[in-house]
Amino acid sequence: MHERFADSFLRSEPRQRALRYMWGLLAPLERKNGWTLAEEAGEAVPDGMQRLLNDSVWDADEVRDRLREYVVERLGDAEAVLVGDDTGFLKKGRESAGVQRQYSGTAGRTENCQIGTFLAYASRHGRTLIDRELYIPEHTWIA
Repeated sequence: MHERFADSFLRSEPRQRALRYMWGLLAPLERKNGWTLAEEAGEAVPDGMQRLLNDSVWDADEVRDRLREYVVERLGDAEAVLVGDDTGFLKKGRESAGVQRQYSGTAGRTENCQIGTFLAYASRHGRTLIDRELYIPEHTWIA
């Protein structure tokens, strides 16, 4: 699986960290965040994992498209369905993109939050997330 994405990373350090990141995502961890993924990879702090996601040069859309190809190869089925859903990420401040008071199903009420939209592919062979997007409301500071 890593070979499918390895050339998306120009340098060897992020390429190797991406492999450790993928292993962490597949590990049976109770919670998966920067700290737990770094610990699973044998790293003392999450800085390297955060650098991979925030600063490394790679094309997230290209990786997403390659993942979609993999999903079609492994899970493809004429009777498969796409499942769209949104998730609210509660926020205390207003500094993150897309944050405002809006309804969050996560909280079950109107709260200060971001909304992420997700697309999953589901077939009798399995299911997986295949795309994501941050919802940016019309009246936020980013607009």
